[in-house]
Amino acid sequence: MNFYDSLYPQLEALGQHLWSQQLQATLSERQGSHGKMAGWLKALQALPDINPSRLELKEMVAIGDAADLGQVSQEELIAGLQAFHPWRKGPYNVFGVEIVTEWRSDWKWERLLPHIQPLAGRRVLDVGCGNGYHGWRMRGAGAEFVLGIEPFLLSVLQFQVMQRYLRDPQHHVIPIGIEYVPANLACFDSVFSMGVLYHRRSPLDHLFELKGCLRRGGELILETLIVAGDQETIFMPAGRYAKMRNVWFLPSIAAMTLWLQRCGFTKIACVDTNRTSREEQRSTAWMHFESLADFLDPDDPEKTIEGHPAPLRAIFTATKPF
Repeated sequence: MNFYDSLYPQLEALGQHLWSQQLQATLSERQGSHGKMAGWLKALQALPDINPSRLELKEMVAIGDAADLGQVSQEELIAGLQAFHPWRKGPYNVFGVEIVTEWRSDWKWERLLPHIQPLAGRRVLDVGCGNGYHGWRMRGAGAEFVLGIEPFLLSVLQFQVMQRYLRDPQHHVIPIGIEYVPANLACFDSVFSMGVLYHRRSPLDHLFELKGCLRRGGELILETLIVAGDQETIFMPAGRYAKMRNVWFLPSIAAMTLWLQRCGFTKIACVDTNRTSREEQRSTAWMHFESLADFLDPDDPEKTIEGHPAPLRAIFTATKPF
């Protein structure tokens, strides 16, 4: 099963002939690299064929209604969707079935949308996109073309679950990290990097990678964990942070602004800060592993289980100059 045949000519139409050729080899190799892939593909093919009576991407991600199920039982559909547990980003409504994901990703979307350049007609790259939830909202906001990159294959398969019913030729999620994106593409009008920067050992290199993907005048939308402090405040945990092993650098707002300036961005703004709540990130029937409540000090919710400042997130916008 090849999910990407329609992507390659679209990239070529954007002038990315070489990258299109490189991806044809890379994606074929990546798709077969996970031991569970055969089972996921079988589960994907086993999902019932249902034609949605409606599609909603602007206000939420909703596919069809319960009445569309016909002879298919809701229990059968739930069992098919649960084959792709854990569902971390969402929520989704699929023919009346509410996929209650770990993250209320819609809340983050609502916080950032008023502050970014309108997406209508724009070509968008979503770095570390998870299962593509925000990409669907970008399409709902009028984006012409959305490409998500996500190295975790289960998330890519969850995207394909939605594509089975949405059938959107202008939205793709491919199983790569940003290291597989050629330098200086200068192709995208908007580039999103949300929840990625603190996982990078070299955050400045990541910022330069993101900048290289943007056309001149394009906009970066970046969300990251931050800490309180001044321009010189950058926190690096000695070990784990909120039980995560791969957290490297948490800057203050002022330090993050300086990083963006040093990397050549202009029109830099911190447009939102938000203390992650147990309502926004939690365990559910669709993600029954540990979540935020398990990552915080039970006696002091202002601290992680390791004693670090509890997760505080900020959204920044910045422009690649002409």
